[in-house]
Amino acid sequence: MKKYILVCACLAFATSLSACNKKSDGDTVSAQNDATALDGWTLVWNDEFNTGTVPSPEKWSFDVGGSGWGNNELEYYTQYRKENARIENGSLIIEARKEDFEGRKYTSARMHTTNKGDWLYGRMEIRAKLPAGVGTWPAIWMLPTDWKYGGWPNSGEVDIMEHVGYDPNVIVGSTHSLKYYFKIGTQRNKTIRLPDVFNQFHTYAVEWYADRIDFFVDSTKYFSSPNDGTDWQAWPFDQRFHLILNVAIGGDWGGARGVDDSAFPLRMVVDYVRVYKKNN
Repeated sequence: MKKYILVCACLAFATSLSACNKKSDGDTVSAQNDATALDGWTLVWNDEFNTGTVPSPEKWSFDVGGSGWGNNELEYYTQYRKENARIENGSLIIEARKEDFEGRKYTSARMHTTNKGDWLYGRMEIRAKLPAGVGTWPAIWMLPTDWKYGGWPNSGEVDIMEHVGYDPNVIVGSTHSLKYYFKIGTQRNKTIRLPDVFNQFHTYAVEWYADRIDFFVDSTKYFSSPNDGTDWQAWPFDQRFHLILNVAIGGDWGGARGVDDSAFPLRMVVDYVRVYKKNN
């Protein structure tokens, strides 16, 4: 009898341990006793991409069109089109394709959490593999929801991860504001080189506080953008922001050395998106 009880207890422990190592279903915020737990932080929003075949409309919206998006991009962003955005094998797939569509030569997807996930401060963490190919420009980034100080760049931008295909394995993290942004050459950013962003998952994150935004890849903090204590022109990051995931093709930066059409189709694969609030 004791042996039977011991075996049952061991099986129960093993089952519990296995469950802790699985991603949550993504339909609700996960409890803090599984793989989403992070010491010192409380999970407030997540998508593990474990259910359905398309991104959840309760969590994600799509930008649609082929306007160039202020950067002379070449793609047409589609909405709920499985060729460009779908759930597959427990991951989100954003796929860029070479095809004629609505007057453009490429298609892709640009997803965002506006009014479905908006936060002031916290840790934003995304685990992803990036597409390879000259002319690609994948990004994981944030824009303001309420545009408190007016249009871009006045109200700010946070680039958690940007990568351009002609500079492989180099990740860029940036913040932009009226005082510090790329069009006047004053942007605050830093790069980090990784061994393989195409075939290996890496975790891209920011920890956003009132006095700074820290940038991480995996467990390495490689950049911090400080609040210099002046005014909103330097620090508009005192308002709600939302997340954006997209794969751009071409554009002023991504297309600076052309586009390799032989690379298509290509994918950004996202394992999860998690947002945490710092514990008091």
